[in-house]
Amino acid sequence: MAVNPNEDTEFNDALRKHGILPPREPTPPSPSPPGSPDLDDLLNDFDDDELRELGEDSKNEETAKLVEAFRLQRLADETIKKSKARFGRVYPIGRDDYTREVTEASNVDEEGDEENLGTGVICFLYKDGIPRSDRTFVHIRTLAERYPRTKFVSIVGDKCIPNLPDSRIPMLIVYKKGDIRNQIIAWAADKERSLEELEALFILGGVLHPPDRPPPRRRDSDDDSDDDNFVGRIQSKDASSRMRSAGTGVNGKTTRNIRRKNESDDEDDFEFDM
Repeated sequence: MAVNPNEDTEFNDALRKHGILPPREPTPPSPSPPGSPDLDDLLNDFDDDELRELGEDSKNEETAKLVEAFRLQRLADETIKKSKARFGRVYPIGRDDYTREVTEASNVDEEGDEENLGTGVICFLYKDGIPRSDRTFVHIRTLAERYPRTKFVSIVGDKCIPNLPDSRIPMLIVYKKGDIRNQIIAWAADKERSLEELEALFILGGVLHPPDRPPPRRRDSDDDSDDDNFVGRIQSKDASSRMRSAGTGVNGKTTRNIRRKNESDDEDDFEFDM
């Protein structure tokens, strides 16, 4: 008679007791149920007008205070965010502007920056008519609008570095606090690259600032039927709940400047540090 070692039977237990069958693997524990959402997670689905109405319609005074406190805090956060959104587009520069618009600009601290982290500056060296350069320029413009706290500048490659070969186009030089944090040469020359790949590279390099919280989602009229249940969930929260703030930081490594020191140097004297 064939024995199925995986069956949970007294016969198999006896065989295991005498070492004939190996011990049964322990049953994996059941996954824990998801925790209750935090206050800011619940409220973040509502825009400012909806939060105001929710607070006014609440029959619980403590709930109304919590909702209004969240609304005011989010307005304050948006005000700070707008004050830091100094750029929002790609600024064309010339060779003579490089030091002022790139190196020195990366030394400027944001308003309220007590850590003196400086400003992320991304310099895009391009040449019209090179397909990978044209595609990357589209991505750079998109990122400049998406991340207005980071300064994006553009310059024709051989206007920045004389005799720069097309094989090194497009080039991206990333600055922070007066130092080069990264150099990307001939981006997308090996294969077509996506906007998301370039975005992730800059975020990991610490020159793009992801949003602190997702924007309020659009709520359809059908969602109104859930408001009563939502208020109930808010009222079940402890009145002492506090809203969280998140921040990330990525350390960058300084590399050598790739710009030539002497314009009479040959192309082979360029130093490209990846």
